[in-house]
Amino acid sequence: MAVVNQYKFIGIDNSTSGSALTPLGSGNPAVNETFVIKSILVTSAGTPTVTIINNSITAIKSAALTADTTKELLTQPLIVEGGKTFTVQSSSSDSFDVAISYLNIKKEVVT
Repeated sequence: MAVVNQYKFIGIDNSTSGSALTPLGSGNPAVNETFVIKSILVTSAGTPTVTIINNSITAIKSAALTADTTKELLTQPLIVEGGKTFTVQSSSSDSFDVAISYLNIKKEVVT
């Protein structure tokens, strides 16, 4: 079994009011992957609060944003295990951008 480490970045320009976003994709990480999220940067045009949910557990509750300012939401890396769901949700219709830097640790089966 080989292990492949990939450093990745995903950015989302969100203008949807209050809906839960899955920035890493639906069903990601896959069962054979683990994501180590190093940074979650959020910039907003308004003043919503943002909630981060990892595997049905609220990891960051109601982080208040200031208009036209970028805020780092993490102080320590956040682990997202394979087969779990990671979501970002805004409290209001204010548009905001989310930028996530992470390490994808993928276990590949070599036959």
